[in-house]
Amino acid sequence: MGVKSRTRAENRKEAKKKTAVASLQNNPTSPRKARLVADLIRGKRVELALNILKNTSKQPSEKMRKLLLSAISNWQLKNEGLRIEDADLFVQEIKVDVGRTLKRINTAPQGRAHRIRKRSNHITITLGSKSLQVEENVEKETKESNKE
Repeated sequence: MGVKSRTRAENRKEAKKKTAVASLQNNPTSPRKARLVADLIRGKRVELALNILKNTSKQPSEKMRKLLLSAISNWQLKNEGLRIEDADLFVQEIKVDVGRTLKRINTAPQGRAHRIRKRSNHITITLGSKSLQVEENVEKETKESNKE
């Protein structure tokens, strides 16, 4: 392994340390309905996002709230020495992808049948830390100024 690829790998490892990911597979709600709730919390601070999800009456909001709490606990496991309040966590990325579709048949008059599509989705939440990003930028600037 060369020096260049080693430094890239180390940079990727450090970037992964600053983020936390949680995912939910085969959630039995349609992706369209889940995206409406996801749009409400995208880019928001974690505390605000939890309050929004708690007070939203849409059905996917409860599952997303549990998923957000899971992502927070994943972040705590990665960064044991830091407090959540000091890190200033925010929802960096939230994706709602199409899951499998269960196809069922509903009987119709005159011997016909109508298709019922029971859709599901996959939700992925990535949390980022604003204060850690600020510290990283300061370190880069000091390294660049030292080189000059």
